[in-house]
Amino acid sequence: MKIVMGWFVAAGLGIGFGLINTATSFAQDPSTRTPQKQPTEILVHGHRGARSWRPENTIPAFKFAIENGVDVLELDLAVTKDNQLVVSHNPTLAPNSYPGERICSGPKLAPKTPIRTMTLAEVREYDCGSVALPGFPTQVPVPGTKVATFDEVLDLAQGTTVQFNVETKSFPNHPELTPSPAEFVALIVAAIKKHNVDPSRIILQSFDWRTLAEMRKQWPAIRLSALVGRPQYDALMGHTDPTKDLVAIAKETGAEIISPEWMLATPEQVAAAHQYGAQVAPWTADTAEEWQKLADAHVDAIITDDPVGLLAWLRAQKPSLHP
Repeated sequence: MKIVMGWFVAAGLGIGFGLINTATSFAQDPSTRTPQKQPTEILVHGHRGARSWRPENTIPAFKFAIENGVDVLELDLAVTKDNQLVVSHNPTLAPNSYPGERICSGPKLAPKTPIRTMTLAEVREYDCGSVALPGFPTQVPVPGTKVATFDEVLDLAQGTTVQFNVETKSFPNHPELTPSPAEFVALIVAAIKKHNVDPSRIILQSFDWRTLAEMRKQWPAIRLSALVGRPQYDALMGHTDPTKDLVAIAKETGAEIISPEWMLATPEQVAAAHQYGAQVAPWTADTAEEWQKLADAHVDAIITDDPVGLLAWLRAQKPSLHP
């Protein structure tokens, strides 16, 4: 979930950072909340599969993560012109991607072409696995890797116990990039039901909390995770609610999980969230120093580019923090 600044400007969309009020509450009745116990184990979410090891948000990355024991696959969804769910952190596609993001090669496109303006067939013309990113020295390229569909990811549920932490790449201040929240969520619900995946294995996460409200309406059994970043990202994501307090966000969104940028997950904030009855799953922590701080804060899960390293680190602790 690392945020890349400035892509709206680079896209040449000619649209300012118009903001929509995201403070409308759709919280559950607080009386239904039960305080969370301090966890004795920390779950591992493979960020975009396993970005440190394989091209991000690709089937090779997800398979690698499953084979190496990840608990949860974290991934991002965009929607094509013909209403197909595809896995992409950015809602745009171009041969020259963003700094630190996967590089896709294929037919020439205008810079930052929205995926929403392309059909699935057009999106699948691109190879997103041939270039290893310099920022991830252990990343192994997988030439010929296509943009994955959500259907392909859900196929991985068969014969495994892995869970799915699915992010809607939806922006209140740029509605042209996605369907409406209701339509977006309806597509996700239909895909999950099509593949007969138990809803207990699904988490819907988003910075656009409107999609969380829609999922609560459409399928209340799906767990919700409210994403939150540092203040400098609020305008980019279309947020007008400045709060970074985890309990306030849990009350506002009704989410069972709060997923803050890792440095916002202080021991005090995590303890308060647990007392309120919410779990905490920070993003995106990739070093032993960051993992230690989060373990000391007693978080419930960690979203990481390096699930292999995190699993080894958790198991080396005394007592072990992962089976």
